[in-house]
Amino acid sequence: MNVTRESDNPTEVTLNVYMESADEEPFLNRSYRRLAGRVRIPGFRPGKAPRSVVERHLGRAALVQEALEFMLPESLDQVLREQEIRAFLDPQLEVLNLEPVSFKATIALEPQIELGEFRSIRLTSPPVEIGPADINRVLERLQYESAPWEPADRPAAFGDLLTLSIHGAIDGQDVINHESVDYIPNMDNPHPLPGFSVYLEGMTEGQDKEFTLPVPPESAPGGAPDKECRFRVAIIAVKEKRLPELDDEFAKGVQDGFENIDALTEHIRRRLTQEAETAALRELERNSLEEVKKLATVHASELIYQREMEAIREEHERTLRSQRLDMETYLQLTGQTEQEWQTQLRPQAQDRLTTYLIIRKLAEQENIQVEPQEIEAEIQRLMQNSDQDSAANMRLILNSPDSRESIRSNLLGIKVMARLVEIVKGDPTSESPESDTSDDAPSPPAETAPTAITETPTDETTPETPDDEPQAAITESPEAETTPETSDDEPQAAITDTPESETAPETPDNEPQAASAETPESETAPETPDDEPQAAITEPPESETTPDTPDDHPPAPSPQAPPTGESPNA
Repeated sequence: MNVTRESDNPTEVTLNVYMESADEEPFLNRSYRRLAGRVRIPGFRPGKAPRSVVERHLGRAALVQEALEFMLPESLDQVLREQEIRAFLDPQLEVLNLEPVSFKATIALEPQIELGEFRSIRLTSPPVEIGPADINRVLERLQYESAPWEPADRPAAFGDLLTLSIHGAIDGQDVINHESVDYIPNMDNPHPLPGFSVYLEGMTEGQDKEFTLPVPPESAPGGAPDKECRFRVAIIAVKEKRLPELDDEFAKGVQDGFENIDALTEHIRRRLTQEAETAALRELERNSLEEVKKLATVHASELIYQREMEAIREEHERTLRSQRLDMETYLQLTGQTEQEWQTQLRPQAQDRLTTYLIIRKLAEQENIQVEPQEIEAEIQRLMQNSDQDSAANMRLILNSPDSRESIRSNLLGIKVMARLVEIVKGDPTSESPESDTSDDAPSPPAETAPTAITETPTDETTPETPDDEPQAAITESPEAETTPETSDDEPQAAITDTPESETAPETPDNEPQAASAETPESETAPETPDDEPQAAITEPPESETTPDTPDDHPPAPSPQAPPTGESPNA
């Protein structure tokens, strides 16, 4: 093989590889054996025709095309070993010629990262304070959730559970047609249109009402402005909640029961304190990482950024598919062109890549590693709530190479962020490790090579819908009876005991994702009764997802690059 370097810089190398006949022959023989078993040639049994006959029957070009699948990556692997080039991820290959075969390989090298004087960063967390109002909010929520819905002999009010018949039309065309749907009116409920709830207040059982509401352009068919929806609503039933007294008897009915209301209150105080301390730690971790990013300089191949953008797009398309949308429809709804949307991806890809590379560099510089026994312990933790029927299958999943690598990455992220917090707090142990951690020190051997920096399995996780993603057209039918969502500032699990195991740092949402092992759902606060509605009637259906790694075990760095000369398959 003849190899020339078209370009060469510290983060990327472009090679032109020209195959000679002797180099091609072993690959053409392999492609002949593969094709001979599939093609039918008169006078020969399948797989028995000589190569000359197969080549004459199909043409040499067919053998070459069949051979490219393994000829290019294997030849490149040999070139990388000979040239002592270490690829950071899969090279980008482009066939230049077929007679003889020649191709171009763009190879992303190890990015260059300088962390700067990150040890000089000093940050603190504000003190955690839990007041009576915080505890009362949780008690009121528990009080509300434990109360059943009962018929109300009065006009409808905000917070009631109404059973409605709803019909809506825009320009004379029906867009909503619901019979006997449950709905909870309140000022914050924007469904099916903002202001809908206001017209229901004061209505009585059996009463009909007609009214008109303006349709926001993003909800109107085709995004047309200045549209109105004419509603016809009938109240079928009105129900209210009669809240129980907050006394000792109430406390005994919460979870497994508390001795009295004081014991329940103290439990809530402890849980809220723990949650607030955890939230403060997460915030300190995020701020610490942002400060490091301000000091760091990152130089990486353009190919790495392109792969990152491709990974983000794939995640987005999976989300759209889960909502029964495609990319073309999404762009129409948001009024964007493909190019405009791609341009918006660039900053997100840069931030994700920078975060990943900095965490990876911190792990290297602080000599942080994850031992096999730590991975095994984490697998045991993830399985602790599994029943006997699913335990064997879950262990099989968690022990797969991809899952173990994902767990290793998550644990590495935990350790890196814990170490970073020690440094920014001025911990005496925050001095450089005794081992060689200079920027020139070699990185530890890698176990696997990432196909892309943000490699995300298509069957394990479904990313959240981006903030700018269309939520639901006005014509969308309800998927289920629904109830109001808990406010964002309300504690979600203050009453629930959670495992005391180490919690992981919450890395930014836009950090490169690693494979997530399936995990059991955590315990939650007392469940809403089965007959209680769940949200507003036209809220979009949730994405179908398999369980992600718990929130306290966020994504962390992907695997490191392959050893010198080991090229991943192209």
